[in-house]
Amino acid sequence: MPSTPEKVFDLLLQAYGPQDWWPGETPFEVMVGAVLVQNTNWKNVEQAITQLKDAGALNPSGILLLSPAELQQRIRPAGYFRIKEQRLRSLVQFFVEWYGGDIERMRATELRLLREQLLQVHGIGPETADSILLYAVEKPSLVVDAYTLRVFARHGWVPQGTSYHALQEHLAGELPAKTEIYNELHALLVKVGKEHCGKTPHCEGCPLEGMLPVGGLVAG
Repeated sequence: MPSTPEKVFDLLLQAYGPQDWWPGETPFEVMVGAVLVQNTNWKNVEQAITQLKDAGALNPSGILLLSPAELQQRIRPAGYFRIKEQRLRSLVQFFVEWYGGDIERMRATELRLLREQLLQVHGIGPETADSILLYAVEKPSLVVDAYTLRVFARHGWVPQGTSYHALQEHLAGELPAKTEIYNELHALLVKVGKEHCGKTPHCEGCPLEGMLPVGGLVAG
């Protein structure tokens, strides 16, 4: 019998199909997007990435050659541009200094070590680190976000306020540790979160409607 996360995955995949995440033409573009998407929406990130492309700067050396003011101007559409300039520059410096700007060298590094290294980079928290690992480096590092917690807590599968690490550990313990499954699950949960499980829930027609707890959603 499938676990709850497996059943959620199956129902959402049947309803929505493959999501083909993460948007990005190269692994490096995915890494940049993972930083820029912090506290904003993807449309704003796309504008910032386009500006970096227009400047010929969507590569490690291109970003490092831009002055702080120039980089801030290019990524301004993504918001918090002064903070994100520092975070993006720190990530790119790490990528160049430790891995020579070579994604294959990152892929050859053991997952746990690489995750620890990323978490030491200025401005890179667990969600951003796991997004880079999963979508750019293609390692099985499960990304959980606000949508994940909202869906699982409202259905009573985890307590409200469950920490990032505890939620990640719970889901990973119930799913095969496969990059393609982690990739799709995260994308599908974002999809159902946006369509049905926003701040105000809209359960009618939700693919997970049949999994509602007795008495309805848990408050939150």
